[in-house]
Amino acid sequence: MNKIVRFFLLAVLSFTMASAVAQDASPFAWKVTSKKLSDGQYELIFSTQGNPAWELYAPSQVLSEVSTTELRFADSAVQAVGNFTDSGQARTIQSAIFEQAVKVYDQPTAWKQVVRISGQVPSFVTGTLLYTYGKGEEFYAGTPYEFTVNMEGGVVSTSRIIIPSIDVKNPVSPCGDDDTEDKSLWTIFLLGFTGGLIALVTPCVFPLIPLTVSFFTKRSSNRKKGIANALLYGFSIFLIYVLLSLPFHLIDSANPEILNNISTNMWVNLVFFVVFILFALSFFGLYEITLPSGLANKIDSKGGLNDIWGIFFMALTLAIVSFSCTGPILGSLLAGVSNNDGGAMQLSFGMAGFGVGLGLPFALFALFPGWLQSLPKSGGWLTSVKVVLGFLELALAVKFLSNADLVEQWGLLKREIFIGIWVVIGLCIVLYLVGVLRFGGGKPKMTRLRWFFIILFSIITLYLIPGVTNTKWANLRFISGFPPPMCYSIYEKPVNCERNIQPLHDYEEALQEARRQNKPILIDFTGWACVNCRRMEENVWTNPDVAELMKNRFIVVSLYVDERKKLPASDRVEFESRNGEKKQVVTVGDKWTNFQIENFYKTSQPQYAIISPDEKALNRTKGYTPDPDEFVEWLECGLEA
Repeated sequence: MNKIVRFFLLAVLSFTMASAVAQDASPFAWKVTSKKLSDGQYELIFSTQGNPAWELYAPSQVLSEVSTTELRFADSAVQAVGNFTDSGQARTIQSAIFEQAVKVYDQPTAWKQVVRISGQVPSFVTGTLLYTYGKGEEFYAGTPYEFTVNMEGGVVSTSRIIIPSIDVKNPVSPCGDDDTEDKSLWTIFLLGFTGGLIALVTPCVFPLIPLTVSFFTKRSSNRKKGIANALLYGFSIFLIYVLLSLPFHLIDSANPEILNNISTNMWVNLVFFVVFILFALSFFGLYEITLPSGLANKIDSKGGLNDIWGIFFMALTLAIVSFSCTGPILGSLLAGVSNNDGGAMQLSFGMAGFGVGLGLPFALFALFPGWLQSLPKSGGWLTSVKVVLGFLELALAVKFLSNADLVEQWGLLKREIFIGIWVVIGLCIVLYLVGVLRFGGGKPKMTRLRWFFIILFSIITLYLIPGVTNTKWANLRFISGFPPPMCYSIYEKPVNCERNIQPLHDYEEALQEARRQNKPILIDFTGWACVNCRRMEENVWTNPDVAELMKNRFIVVSLYVDERKKLPASDRVEFESRNGEKKQVVTVGDKWTNFQIENFYKTSQPQYAIISPDEKALNRTKGYTPDPDEFVEWLECGLEA
């Protein structure tokens, strides 16, 4: 067996590690301790009693260009120095996989690794040990063991996460939100419903309406039975999309901030960016995105069952074969909802709305089959819909690239560049609709409906153009929140950048200032990628009455829950949450996310809270409030309290 074959075999075997974990969730029990060697230099000791069922590969061996051990740290300030040193009764075996001698342990052993910490030494260090084990021809490389180890002489954090005196469930005054989430859920449902209706007129779904309804009405013994089957078909479509959201509830219940972390993660937003670009190119006709035909055929074969399950599988067939058209719309919906930071329930409401929007027409046409005659015939207009949706997908792709840019503060997509790209996309839509740009086919037929959309997209494009200028008309209030903030500009002095209110960005600093000035604290839980946060800042905070109160009557502090900067060592902490879970705070976003969850029981942004200088909740919290008068009323209620 030559070197290349051995390396390939190693890669294949490594990918089977997941099955081994399923068989034996913890093949080795590790204990980690640390020993201070000098200032900034420590020795980490990883010890294990071994596992008689497996052979543990000794550290720092290289087998077919893959190391048997690797040490990774959450903080780049922590660096390994040299290689592991090991102790214990290692024995040498002749590997059947690598055809060479390797050292393994089947008895207790301890591995030591020297690390150097630059800057202040934290009270604890977190990391991951990747080790290798196997037996005979079984081989599992890169098995992760996550650890936290206390560091002797490290700076003990004074950061506070849980503040017992803040009792937001029993505030001084009861004014504030108690049904904000219900309102937003129904808004999400309506957005999903709209997405379902849009999906209905795509080339993959629209031709199926008369075919499917006719199938049910003709197949059934009487009209009543046909209507019942069609209604069941529509309900099955709704149920399928709701079921798709259920896994998110398991994730959300295990870790309430995980969806927030996912939606603001740089890599997740970049993945959405790439996916939407691919969907757009598919809509332009460059290729077709389809699921495996075998899956579709297998599901379709179940549709012949003459009962409820048969109808359900027919609905599932529709969901699968229409994926290339509904996927981009559904993906846009899911991405938009996840960036709303409202948890799994918002995903369920959005998917439910999508299912209703897609399934309801099938049921209605079954109830009123005469309506089928009024439907336009399938033709070139469906291609036009698909191409326009492709351009809209490009606009959404830019939005998610902007999210990553804002979170990481790269400065790639400043506000004017973002809007400029949208202007170009809008112009391309207009040119396509009038027939200047073509994606196959001949000259389009200029119908009244087509002229309506030409005028509509022309107006939208013209509205966006001032957004690239440094004038008072660049505000673009109708799309407030979608582009980057007005201060995130290519201009040195953007004229619309509101600077009357200068929030602090640290709670403890705000608390000291509140006690010095004897003013309440207005906490603004916000995020770089939060659309509604920008809308509040640009449309509500700029209201004269709101601005006067926030500037003169409160100490305002904005806490960014998606800030990825690492905290100084003195601010990092490991704490026990209210539900007894051990949590680590390493980044600025970690700190404010957990601060919000533990004290205010929410993960959505924006969320506003008013706290007295002695850290009492003065009223209930307030979520997204586009009405300035309502926000003023809430602020004044907090002042009265």
